[in-house]
Amino acid sequence: MDEELLSIGQFARLGRLSVKQLRHYDELGLLRPAYVDAGTGYRYYRAGQAREALSIGLLRSLDVPLPVVGRVLSGETGALESVRVSLEAELARRRRTLASLERVLAEGLPAPEVGLVREPGWRAAFVGERAAGLEDVGRATSAAVARLLEGVRGAVRLVGLFPVDVGEVVQVRVGLILEGDAEPGGGAEVGVLPGGVFARATHVGPYDQISLTVHAVLAWCAERGLAVSGALREVYVSDPACTPVEELVTDLLVPVREEGGADG
Repeated sequence: MDEELLSIGQFARLGRLSVKQLRHYDELGLLRPAYVDAGTGYRYYRAGQAREALSIGLLRSLDVPLPVVGRVLSGETGALESVRVSLEAELARRRRTLASLERVLAEGLPAPEVGLVREPGWRAAFVGERAAGLEDVGRATSAAVARLLEGVRGAVRLVGLFPVDVGEVVQVRVGLILEGDAEPGGGAEVGVLPGGVFARATHVGPYDQISLTVHAVLAWCAERGLAVSGALREVYVSDPACTPVEELVTDLLVPVREEGGADG
């Protein structure tokens, strides 16, 4: 039987994996040795296990996580679907990042006109949606808008509300300004969108590049000793259904107060 077994070093060369990787995969139960010497602890493998070792290497080169590799090797149907979805999401994120970088390369760091304004309070209907981090904010916002506008006809005024400091979970809220005695449907919560003093700038372009203008507004506030005192507001001026993404207009409002002072 000893003649049929390969040492871990020999098998590592055959399976194109390192000895360290083989030991790790053994600990995970992903690729067990054919035999372990009880006295020395040396691991031995059969040549027939090389296909499994090479398959692990191939899947890892495709960025397949080790837990999913195990499911694939066990023959689980559809095990790779979640990896495909994750890679597509990462690719989309990279494309958005590249588009923002290209805008900075073409136009320089964002420097929109920023000023202080005082806004009144508004009666509004609100819908909330949880986003799993910054990359999920767009989806969560779209979902909240769809719920809020269900059954609503005619022109509307929508305001997105977002925390300035983003964590692993982001609570997104979208408000629909209610004119007169209008009442929303769909289980929306009716309340007041508070007024106050805001730093305001206008963003022109895709929604996923709004962070560039937000950066400029926050920098403007910091230079003047103004502290952010609430959620960032995106007032959607354009209708995305009939406006090219490069021409979308969004007003950004950041509630502010002087450092050490009371809320404005």
